Amino acid sequence: MAESKRRSHEGGHPPSSPVSATGAPLKGEPIQIVVATDEHTFELDEEELERILLRPDVRDKKVALVSVAGSFRKGKSFLLDFFLRYLSANGSPDWLGNDDSPLEGFSWRGGSERDTTGILMWSEPFFCKLRNGEEIAILLMDTQGAFDSESTVRDCATIFALSTMISSMQVYNLSQNIQEDDLQHLQLFTEYGRLALEDNDNVSKPFQVLQFLVRDWSFPYEAEYGMKGGRKMLNRRLQVSDKQHAELQQIRRHISSCFVNISCFLMPHPGLRVATNPHFDGRLKDIEPDFREQLQVLVPMILAPENIVLKEINGTQITAHEMVEYFKAYIKIYQGEELPEPKTMLQATAEANNLAAVANGKNQYSKEMEEVCGGEKPYLHPDRLEQDHARCLERCMDLFHNTRKMGGPEFSRAYEEQLQEEVETLYDNYKKHNEGKNLFSAARTPAVLFSVMVIFYVLSAALGIIGLESLANLANLGMFVFLILMVTWFYIRYSGEHRQLAMHIDQLAEVLWDNMLSQVYAKLAEQGVKQAIQQQTRTQKKRA
Repeated sequence: MAESKRRSHEGGHPPSSPVSATGAPLKGEPIQIVVATDEHTFELDEEELERILLRPDVRDKKVALVSVAGSFRKGKSFLLDFFLRYLSANGSPDWLGNDDSPLEGFSWRGGSERDTTGILMWSEPFFCKLRNGEEIAILLMDTQGAFDSESTVRDCATIFALSTMISSMQVYNLSQNIQEDDLQHLQLFTEYGRLALEDNDNVSKPFQVLQFLVRDWSFPYEAEYGMKGGRKMLNRRLQVSDKQHAELQQIRRHISSCFVNISCFLMPHPGLRVATNPHFDGRLKDIEPDFREQLQVLVPMILAPENIVLKEINGTQITAHEMVEYFKAYIKIYQGEELPEPKTMLQATAEANNLAAVANGKNQYSKEMEEVCGGEKPYLHPDRLEQDHARCLERCMDLFHNTRKMGGPEFSRAYEEQLQEEVETLYDNYKKHNEGKNLFSAARTPAVLFSVMVIFYVLSAALGIIGLESLANLANLGMFVFLILMVTWFYIRYSGEHRQLAMHIDQLAEVLWDNMLSQVYAKLAEQGVKQAIQQQTRTQKKRA
């Protein structure tokens, strides 16, 4: 098991006594902190991770973590060993060392088969002081190469995503060019990074620095080696044009929205002796001068104290012991039987985020409306209640709009409509509650039932006088039915039982009132007013 944790040197690189370019022993070794299992899952070796990050001289220091990721057999570990040389030499101008020093550190070898699995971290953090005098810890991380014959797309997405989430700078190691499929893979691997977004305007970006590193660049006449040519080439690759298909535009916008800073560096080919010699062990004398020259530019550009990027999460620089907790939290996402689709994860989180905003808005509305008409508050005139509802609704919607939500305005619009619908339902309940406090409204049901009984009684008597006994008996039956309904209603109100039945009786009374009795009473009232006016007019004439 110890061998699986400490992935040291295969292919002729002995693990016992690695040395730096200056000839001094190279302190540390690669430690496997994320282990790939045979079931295509990944496990965090917490013990080894804590051994690196929870040391007394490291745990409270802010950290910069540089990770190298990309396709397998493209020289990621080879590059990291030059990073080790630079850091071990404390930035000395001759950090590359002499021509005969073998390259030691992370395991690497020539050939076509993969060498690194899981995620490895160098066991010894390197310390440097920033311009403000603060001492920080620099960590180096190596990752399993993507798209080898033993890894699934899920495996590749997991490794790249984890390393990008945890690192302050992700070096995306590519061969010869930035192809369209490289951008598509990058989009796939970083899609769920939008989970870290806290607002819908993409101000807060989930990842920090993406450094494209194009190895074996063969077109220096189009774009020169180094950062300047890389910037020229990257601008062309990430340019969004109206002539492009919408999918290609979306890929480029997505990548730009996921990283705080994106840059590119073009590296020449290291030479045929490096590529074809099975016994190549990293000696500088076998590497082309152009490659060594660009190394002396690239490595300090990434690792020099004035250029190093500290790890930040949500805008806060984190310490080594905090990074342990983030490692644990992130690895849990991928320990299920299936890796969630990035889009599904994003949607699920955005939905939860927007639903929380809806719940907060409803809570705000309910709280304010309770102060207006809830509980034992007195009856409010319907017009006044409508005005208070409009005011509370406006404040509720303002709270929803001002809450930072994921998914963007288009995504949130459906939840805004949902909030409005749910608030209207709440308002209907408040109206009913307020109406229940109206003494006239409370007496409506028994008044309607009694009125119908009187109508049936009068109708029965009238039909009996004219000899229509069968219809008179039917009217009597109707009178008794409504008498029973009224007695039942009073009993339910007194006992508190069978409330559902009382609701049905109330609904029947409301229908009768709205469709019959209210119109009758309105006409009677109108007729009464007319008669009163006529009577008053006649009285005034007599007095005149």
